[in-house]
Amino acid sequence: MIRSQTVKEILDHYRVIWALGHAQALMGWDSETYMPEEGVKGRAAARAEIAQLIQRFMLDEKFVKLLDKAEEERDLTDVERGIVRVLKRDLRFYTRVPPEVVKELAKVTSEAFVAWRGAKEKARFDLFAPYLEKIVELSRVVAEKLGYEEHPYDALLDLYEEGLTSRDVESIFSTLEPGIRSLLNKLEARGWPRSHPLEEAPYDRPALEAAIAEVLDLLGYPRGRFRVDVSPHPFTIGIATPYDVRITVRYRGVDFREPLFSALHEYGHALYELNVAEELAMTPVGTGVSLGVHESQSRFVENVVGRSREFIQRISPILRRRLPLLSKYGDEDLFYYFNLVRPSLIRTEADEVTYNLHILLRYRLERLMITGEVKVSQLPELWNSEMERLLGVKPRNDAEGVLQDVHWSHGSIGYFPTYTLGNVVAAMIYYKHGNVRGLVSEGNFAAVKEYLREKIHRWGSVYPPKELLRRSFGEAYNAGYLVKYLEEKYR
Repeated sequence: MIRSQTVKEILDHYRVIWALGHAQALMGWDSETYMPEEGVKGRAAARAEIAQLIQRFMLDEKFVKLLDKAEEERDLTDVERGIVRVLKRDLRFYTRVPPEVVKELAKVTSEAFVAWRGAKEKARFDLFAPYLEKIVELSRVVAEKLGYEEHPYDALLDLYEEGLTSRDVESIFSTLEPGIRSLLNKLEARGWPRSHPLEEAPYDRPALEAAIAEVLDLLGYPRGRFRVDVSPHPFTIGIATPYDVRITVRYRGVDFREPLFSALHEYGHALYELNVAEELAMTPVGTGVSLGVHESQSRFVENVVGRSREFIQRISPILRRRLPLLSKYGDEDLFYYFNLVRPSLIRTEADEVTYNLHILLRYRLERLMITGEVKVSQLPELWNSEMERLLGVKPRNDAEGVLQDVHWSHGSIGYFPTYTLGNVVAAMIYYKHGNVRGLVSEGNFAAVKEYLREKIHRWGSVYPPKELLRRSFGEAYNAGYLVKYLEEKYR
């Protein structure tokens, strides 16, 4: 796989950087699962030091020269070119963003997560605002240092989705917003279900945990490389792709649909990491290529597969055996319960139809924050008014509104548009494959996973997102597929 002696030397040096990233991932997972709250004092300092150490290894003069040398070589394989491309992108960040900014960002985000968690519990944005102000300030510095052609927000978008610009995002939403509004009007006129008694039904947590484990087992997962834990905000993390991938879910005690589909969503993310070609392990291209492509895998499993009638027929016997509360509900009841459509307050609980309007709100606010057109102190009021305008609902407090997402506490500004990108690509995959529902009906999940592995997973980060999509599906971001998918499903 690696023929170039120069690239072999690059990978020898990179192994230490990978190991430090492995430690960061493990500490990040622990911070959101088992770490005692006051442990943040030591954890923040340790992660900041490791972040600086990674930067030091990236900026090693010999390493930089090796990358420059490899970039000039003409006979590199696709994998070798991918390694050089990914590392040059990382190097661009580290050479342009000062070490003190990297260290300060690592420190403030470690503290900000704990502050966000406390602020959300008390529904008080003012407890989190000082941390967010600092994060926005540092994000502006990062954007300016990285550079951009049209808008500072583009520099931040590119951190999460290589090559994505505001123009791309605007193009996507120019198709989605009118399409979604039109569909919502049709569904309201036809009386598509907006609520279901199971939303308020309490469940036995151990029974649901057992049901979720059985559903995941039905889909097929490598037990020795995968685990499920609990956290305030569900997430997936590749500790050592593809050997150690972990997900979390949350349990609120009512509405069993939420943890079930959180598990399916995160399993889609995990499946991507678990299926990266093993020969790419511990290299710069040994993980998912971008957040948008990653999100397409989670949305594909959660929505395209998980909310389909065919999948419900497969898992309903498991659910009824584990959850006695379902004894009086048929598969058609479950279908409508899993596919309710109504404007709602919480993004993670939003249905397929309205979900992307939640992302549109966050995208617009982030752009305005980065340019300074909106101050952090104005966010709660602006959030509430825009929610009412876009979705016709208004948060009763900050926990239901501006504090509901963890992302800003992580410093992840520019991240949210990748969620909509994921929905777009998931719909593209559905139509490009052509027989997903047939395979799910047969219970042939292995064939579905093999298609995803061949088209997306096994390549890791070898190709940039747009190139990977064009190679596998003939085009990049086409929001028309998502509008078509929603119209056909809810017709």
